[in-house]
Amino acid sequence: MQIEKRIEELEMKLTFQDNLLDELNQALVEQQFMIDKMQIQLRYLANKLKDMQPSNLATSAEETPPPHY
Repeated sequence: MQIEKRIEELEMKLTFQDNLLDELNQALVEQQFMIDKMQIQLRYLANKLKDMQPSNLATSAEETPPPHY
């Protein structure tokens, strides 16, 4: 009887671990999908930033100081 109880407990633990492993695997798949999506968005934004026209405003280095300086 004692061995049967131990086997049953081990089977329950194994089932729990299998379920947990499946859940962790699913979470990993979802995270990888999100990472892939964010990488695409980042590339898009980086390309868009490269393509932007320079601003017509002067930079602070180009700006002449006010007359009271």
